[in-house]
Amino acid sequence: MNKNLLTIFLYCIPLAMMIGLIPYVQNDYELAFLYIIFIIAIMLTKPKKYDLHALLLGVVVVTLFELLFVSTGVETFRNPSLFHLIPAWLPFLWGYAFVTIKRSLSLLP
Repeated sequence: MNKNLLTIFLYCIPLAMMIGLIPYVQNDYELAFLYIIFIIAIMLTKPKKYDLHALLLGVVVVTLFELLFVSTGVETFRNPSLFHLIPAWLPFLWGYAFVTIKRSLSLLP
């Protein structure tokens, strides 16, 4: 297996674990807190250039678009805890997804 593909797969594992926690942590704010701890631990363990930029871009931009989608009725959530529109953990999941995408794209030719 190509080393870069293996590395990309390894970058995706934390994201899969974060998604896997969703059905087990009922409180949106507790899950958001777990995501924040998870993200800090990962980014301090293996810091890469511009990770924080990608994280912030994902948190801010995707939150704005999620709020737009929900407010127009395109998307709905069962437990909208943040602004009564989206789950509180969703911006952090998207933020780390952006970090994963950024890191993965840097490995592609």
